[in-house]
Amino acid sequence: MKAKLPPRTVERLSIYRRLLDKYKDLDEAHIHSHKLAALLNLTPEQVRRDLMLIGLTGNHRKGYNISALIGLIGDTIDREESQKVALAGIGNLGKAVIGFIRKSNTRMNVVAAFDIDKNKVNTRLAGVPCYEISQAGKIIHDEQIRIAILTVPPEAAAETASLLLDSGIKGILNFTSVHLDVPPHIYLKDYDIITSLEEIGFFITD
Repeated sequence: MKAKLPPRTVERLSIYRRLLDKYKDLDEAHIHSHKLAALLNLTPEQVRRDLMLIGLTGNHRKGYNISALIGLIGDTIDREESQKVALAGIGNLGKAVIGFIRKSNTRMNVVAAFDIDKNKVNTRLAGVPCYEISQAGKIIHDEQIRIAILTVPPEAAAETASLLLDSGIKGILNFTSVHLDVPPHIYLKDYDIITSLEEIGFFITD
């Protein structure tokens, strides 16, 4: 049983791995906490705390071995088997999200997409089979999918999320601007572009 980690720590570990992945083929490459922190606008203390939580301490002279660090992060946050993901709403944003996932070093695998557009249903979009949203219950059950990405228009977000949860989904990445009211046992992660932009606007200086 893997130890529980704070959600923000898991988020940062995933970010560390994606950044370090480009250096993984270098022989005996190392990186210090202050360098990793500077690349991600974090403090060295935060980086060291995160890595200590997964049982890793760096060499004061050489820093962290990059290959070993990538491996340990994977052992910590990945499951042994790949995790199947469904995407609801396969417009331009949905296709972009699928493309990003496929290019990333992750065990997340988008295996089904759902939409209401008859021109998309029963086709493959971005390499993923697309089904009518009314088939979600059967496909999610048959494929044993537990994670969904929501990229539908805002007016369809609540109804679609409810359908996904009724179909067996346990975690949702919400790309819509709609607040979703989900049960406590459901893991919900909001990706709100407007909130992020407004946060940046507040903190930047003239």
